[in-house]
Amino acid sequence: MTLDFNKIHSFEWLLDNLGSGVFAVNQQLEIIYFNLQAELLTGYSKHEAVGRKCWEIFRTNQCSGNCNLRRAMQEDSKVVNQRLRMSNRFGREVPVVITAAVLHDNNGGILGGVESFHDDTARETLEKKVKKSYMLDDFVSQDVKVLEIIDRVRIIADSANPVLILGETGVGKDILARSVHNISSRAKGPFVKVNCAAIPASMLESELFGYKKGAFTDAGRDKPGKFQLARKGTILLDEIGEMTPDMQAKLLQVMEEKEFYPLGATSLEKVDVRIIATTNRDLEAMVKQQGFRKDLYYRLKLFEFEIPPLRERLGDIQLLIEHFLERSAAMNCARLPEMSQEVKRILMQYEYPGNVRELKNIIEYVVMLSNGCVEKTDLPPYLKDQDQAGEYLDQVEQTGARCFQRAEREILLDSLQKHDWRMQCAAESLGMSRTTLWRRMKRYHLTRKDFMK
Repeated sequence: MTLDFNKIHSFEWLLDNLGSGVFAVNQQLEIIYFNLQAELLTGYSKHEAVGRKCWEIFRTNQCSGNCNLRRAMQEDSKVVNQRLRMSNRFGREVPVVITAAVLHDNNGGILGGVESFHDDTARETLEKKVKKSYMLDDFVSQDVKVLEIIDRVRIIADSANPVLILGETGVGKDILARSVHNISSRAKGPFVKVNCAAIPASMLESELFGYKKGAFTDAGRDKPGKFQLARKGTILLDEIGEMTPDMQAKLLQVMEEKEFYPLGATSLEKVDVRIIATTNRDLEAMVKQQGFRKDLYYRLKLFEFEIPPLRERLGDIQLLIEHFLERSAAMNCARLPEMSQEVKRILMQYEYPGNVRELKNIIEYVVMLSNGCVEKTDLPPYLKDQDQAGEYLDQVEQTGARCFQRAEREILLDSLQKHDWRMQCAAESLGMSRTTLWRRMKRYHLTRKDFMK
């Protein structure tokens, strides 16, 4: 069946109501049609797109080389369900699935090509959840410290040395650990996770190293340990700070000698595993208090990465809100909601004790409850209550607590000067977070330069 070049426009009302983006080009690959969904997905209006080369608007990882539209037109063929990554107008990378075909005139001559594409975010997000196929690009951040970590991980990914990842609960230690594995030469091997805090100390040895039939009363058969199951891959020792001193000693011996005896065995098992350890505890302080072996700590510390908490990455909050909004809307097949200024203020001021994981859960919650626009009433109750309490305290301060304000200002100034304006040290001495101290300094117009004159 042939299609007249001009008939595309006669179906414009229909094409604008499709859930997929559609654009058509002439033989010079200049856009001659651009539907409404294409505008939404790329960020370019029809007026801006028409007349431009397709690769200037629909920017994918194949535009500079194996262009699907060009190939379809050259071969008079069709390209179906090709997965690509498109960079939209705002620089955000969007996974898309495309189909490219040829446009013919009534005599069968080639007039140009047409390409349809749809957002593949929902499928990709679900796939990552199921397969845990996280890569470093999934670590969404513009924070300098985090970006430095990502750069270093790329460099050491193929090393056989162990990796230690530190950070509070919810900062993304698990995603970083899986990313290290997925970009390494061991990516085709297994990734085995062991939660050291969830397994009783008496069972952890057999869980890690396995046992032979008859090794103890209930050992009715041989059972391989996690180290055997992770052979030629990676083992993640989650919450290693909860490991007992005896198990720490056995782990160190395995790391040093690259072999171990399963319980009840008479022959050694060789170790061919990359070890990644994570913890939310301060291992250095535990070493000083003799709660963690010094030799094991320094064996793990060679490639150490500490992910800062979200309250110290204020620039990431808005970025993560937008990221999770897009992902949650796609997963719930919902329209991307707007967010009121009041909600933005609450989310930007909250300190997130649960870090990135908590923010993700909040966004998933509001996407399910909102109806096109996220209002304060859509927030989890604890956020609304906290905001009301904060508003009340602000009113008290403004109306009758001038003395308290003067005293608080003097206390803050004294601590800042005592610690040479090092905010982290001053915040710890005052028993508050760095973010809270920063807000108080802003409120009282406390800046170092004003007191150095």
